[in-house]
Amino acid sequence: MSTENLPQIPERRSPGQSSDGRSLRKPRVAVVFGGRSSEHGISVVTAGAVLRAIDRSKYDVLPIGITVDGRWALTADEPERMAITDRRTPSVEQLTDSPDGVVALSVDPGNREVVYSEPGAVPKALGEVDVVFPVMHGPYGEDGTIQGLLELAGVPYVGSGVLASAVGQDKEYMKRVFTSFGLPVGPYEVIRPREWELDPSAARQRIVDFAGEHGWPLFIKPARAGSSIGITKVDEVSGLDAAIEEAQRHDPKILVEALLRGREIECGVLEFEDGPRASVPAEIPPVQSHDFYDFEAKYIDSASGIVPAPLTEEQTAEVRRLAVAAFDAASCEGLVRADFFLTEDGGFVINEINTMPGFTPISMYPRMWQETGVGYPELVDLLIQAALRRSTGLR
Repeated sequence: MSTENLPQIPERRSPGQSSDGRSLRKPRVAVVFGGRSSEHGISVVTAGAVLRAIDRSKYDVLPIGITVDGRWALTADEPERMAITDRRTPSVEQLTDSPDGVVALSVDPGNREVVYSEPGAVPKALGEVDVVFPVMHGPYGEDGTIQGLLELAGVPYVGSGVLASAVGQDKEYMKRVFTSFGLPVGPYEVIRPREWELDPSAARQRIVDFAGEHGWPLFIKPARAGSSIGITKVDEVSGLDAAIEEAQRHDPKILVEALLRGREIECGVLEFEDGPRASVPAEIPPVQSHDFYDFEAKYIDSASGIVPAPLTEEQTAEVRRLAVAAFDAASCEGLVRADFFLTEDGGFVINEINTMPGFTPISMYPRMWQETGVGYPELVDLLIQAALRRSTGLR
């Protein structure tokens, strides 16, 4: 990508200010996506949807992709190339013309400048950004890492801060937080990497004992992954080792969960100026040809949920209340999708929250808000405006 074709950013002024008292600069939004996690491709797909939805008459946009090896790259603003084709997800590497070019964000809070450089060329300043929309899923993005970088840089960003992002990514500590706030969670065990390395027999026996108490099947999950990647439903002892090996491909820490019999219910939370509100809930029905709502069902086969969920008024009110309570318990900001089970005894159990949920127009979070009265472009705009209102730092 030649420097002549790089995006041009207006001279350094704050949004709302003008040099002549008349013209106003549009806020600059950097959409950051991709990353080093196993959810790289889904992040790219989500970014394409966000780029299509951002009102270009209201905002300037700078797409920045993070490659699978962690390099920040200047990518083409071509959302049509960021789609699943032939059952394959796209990558950042396919969207940049310069395999060696690097984008860098200043970590000086007084200077929000973005710089682009290539080997043997003079670095080129791309100007400042006013807000970052980190469309990141999984570790090295959704887990508080990029949020920490943006806090150091003094750049406002969409979504939750460092703590809430980390809690939302680590399913063990998420459940511990929920339990401390009195929210109902299902039975679980955690196998830490050191336990498995030093005494796998003892760790395996602990899982077997857990199954003896709660029954088979069990779900073996990476503790800090998303999009149902690396999850295996295990029906008996003989399948444990393979399931653990698969989960550890994505995270050395393993979460073991008991099967909760009931209906899968989801609810979106969105932060407005007067506080968080919950959407109408959705139901994820059993998916034919899939043991559970896994990655293939979600993204490749495009299994669809029911919006709104067929619940009673009392059930709807309760799950919306619990979704906002989970949002507040984890100190979230911006947006959250809260996932529940409506168990056979009629109670709700919270399974997890996602601080940057699937966010294409057909994803459950935007669909729930569409049914609640907030369309996709408006949803994107509300999130950017909320980020622009917030400062970085302690709040």
